Amino acid sequence: MSDDREGVEALALTIEHLRHDVRAARESADARVLIAIATGILVERGQGGPAEAARHLRQLADTAGMPLLEVAADIVHATAQDRLSEALPPEPPSPAETPETPETPETPGHRACVLRLRSAEAATLSDDPQAAAEALLSQALAPLGCTALAVWRPTGDGSLSLAGHAGFAAAEAEQWRYVPPGVGTLPQRALEAGSPGWYAVLPPATPGIGRREGTAGARATVPALLGGRVLGVLELCWPARRAALSPGESRQLDVLADLCAHTLADSAATGTDPVGASHGGTGPLAALADALLDPALVLRPHFDGQGGVGDFLISHVNQRFDDTAGGTGASITGMRLLEAYPLAAREGDLYGLVRRVHATGEPFRAERMPLAALRGSAPLTAMAAVGIGRYGEEVLLTWRAEDEAARLSGLLEHVQRLGRIGGFEENLVTGEITWSSQVFALHGLPPGSSPVPLERLHRNAHPDDVVAVRRFVRTLLHSHRPASTAFRLRREDGVVRHIRVIAEPVTDSAGDLPAVRGAYQDVSAQHWTEVALAATRDRLADTEERVVERNRLALQLQQAIMPPAPAPIDTAGLRVAVRYRPAEKEHLVGGDWYDAVVLPSQQILLTVGDIAGHGIEAATGMVVLRNALRGLAATGAGPAQLLAWLNTVAHHLAEQITATAVCGLYSPQTGLLRWARAGHLAPLLVRDSEARSLPLPRGMLLGALPDATYEEQRLTLAGGDRLLLYTDGLIERRGVSVDHSMEQLAALASGPLPDLDEQLDRLLTHSRSDTDDDTCLIGLQVH
Repeated sequence: MSDDREGVEALALTIEHLRHDVRAARESADARVLIAIATGILVERGQGGPAEAARHLRQLADTAGMPLLEVAADIVHATAQDRLSEALPPEPPSPAETPETPETPETPGHRACVLRLRSAEAATLSDDPQAAAEALLSQALAPLGCTALAVWRPTGDGSLSLAGHAGFAAAEAEQWRYVPPGVGTLPQRALEAGSPGWYAVLPPATPGIGRREGTAGARATVPALLGGRVLGVLELCWPARRAALSPGESRQLDVLADLCAHTLADSAATGTDPVGASHGGTGPLAALADALLDPALVLRPHFDGQGGVGDFLISHVNQRFDDTAGGTGASITGMRLLEAYPLAAREGDLYGLVRRVHATGEPFRAERMPLAALRGSAPLTAMAAVGIGRYGEEVLLTWRAEDEAARLSGLLEHVQRLGRIGGFEENLVTGEITWSSQVFALHGLPPGSSPVPLERLHRNAHPDDVVAVRRFVRTLLHSHRPASTAFRLRREDGVVRHIRVIAEPVTDSAGDLPAVRGAYQDVSAQHWTEVALAATRDRLADTEERVVERNRLALQLQQAIMPPAPAPIDTAGLRVAVRYRPAEKEHLVGGDWYDAVVLPSQQILLTVGDIAGHGIEAATGMVVLRNALRGLAATGAGPAQLLAWLNTVAHHLAEQITATAVCGLYSPQTGLLRWARAGHLAPLLVRDSEARSLPLPRGMLLGALPDATYEEQRLTLAGGDRLLLYTDGLIERRGVSVDHSMEQLAALASGPLPDLDEQLDRLLTHSRSDTDDDTCLIGLQVH
């Protein structure tokens, strides 16, 4: 029970939040309407087009330091000079006239009244009485102390329907959705008297909406007039007794009621309520039912002891009525609906739908409902189209049993329309040709025009397709065999459609051909799709060919500049060996590069680098940086300066190149290695059979910033030392950190030292990399 109570409370809270959101949305819409009206007034006064007038309106608000909505209300009010203007309180004198009593924001002034009444007026421009009622209460009536409002719509027989309400509980409003004639509510008294009514307190024993606490105080009833005709009555509620309204307040209520009359008229014009329909009782509605070609019942509400609708009496049955259970119109006339058809409360809830239509006035129509609700012995699977409408106090219920042949015919029509298919039959004896409506549409001909015989079909075909159409007709009419073909149909309106036609002969017992039957199908969309696909395939093939060519050129360029195993360098007690392993896949050709060259100063330049990216761009970028570094090294500058200059080349003199690099200068005379790095991995020193990475100097990758500085480190190499420089393709592994991969490389390089070439080959062979990237590896050994 606790869970149920919590669920109900949560549901109530959700409903309240939704109501708040709906109210906020409606208030925002009303404000937009008022601002739009003011903008239209400015356009009419020559302030330019709508956009310029809207900007002018905002400038006026900014200049006056007032909200945009208040300025719009002032403009509308100053232009209108209507009954609403007359109902407003007199405008206070300007501060220039009475400087000793200036108007203050705390004083409810003329502008506040203008704003709320003009906003309420904007709310009544819609055709929704419910929205108008809520807006009138919140924007115009609440400041007068009013806490609830009901908008009643009268019918010709003295009954009332609740067109809109605000401030009442939903259950209470539903209970009073319809008021039968003669109940004696206050709105009905106002209609009989033809004048407004005021009650300082709700008279005792008076039936009507809002007798609960909070709405049982003072009451006012105001007829809503339009062109001298009463279209409704406004019933206003106060929470407690109060004195009579002032003349100004009474004028405001009269104007608001007349504004609401426009809303009631608009809702009737759009068909949301049957106002203006026949209210003459059973006679006129019975005549209408008798004129219908479908079975129809005229239902009159049957009220229970509390004044609510308990059931509906069947007051008339037309001649089309058919009950498979054996009932006749005369036998059920005068019976209650649930008495005659108990299943109406279960199969499709037909009874509930009748009650809703009677209470709201909104007509209902359904294409498929269980027929068992209206025909006693009909199978539960039988369906019918049902229509329900309210006319005055009565309800007209009609239905049409679903015909299987008609349903299949309708289904076939839908299939033909969706598939752009149309059927035809040609009688070769009489010459009569029958086309479905879709065939006329495919040929671009209006329904009812003369169909095109098969013998003349080639005249409407494209010249290139005439032979195929003639072959189709010959196979069908002369060989008496089924045939099909596709051709371009040239229509009279100049449109060319791609058509597929298929037909078969209809032969008699003697083998003669009295008729042919077939179908046309518009396959234009399929044809152009195939054309587009073929063009796309051609473009893809061309693109793939160009990509393969680019990859091949990149690979040739890379292989020309970076041979996999160049000759080793032996000079002045130093041996340098190089290994290069290109990527296995051509589209991954990268920009890894190396260089080992003896400079004019007899120093040896050692460098490795890695250009970001793959393909021809990476390969050409590698050429730029490698050649630039060779030229810069001839200046005799140190490694840090060389990388700084190379960064300038990458950032300013090349397009979008970023790269990492290690640059070293080794002096064979002193054994000193000077080196610097630009975002690259540290070299590996192998000394006394133990490999370790050198400490990393500071240095950002090349091309990232226009001005970058690099730190230089020095290392004296002793006899037997080895130095390994490499790119990340040697160690990079998915899911493994770089530090861990470098530790594995150091472990592999440690131990008894083999020949340098053998060690480089072993490092490449046992590389743990799995990224399929290219790899550069330089080994330097001091004798």
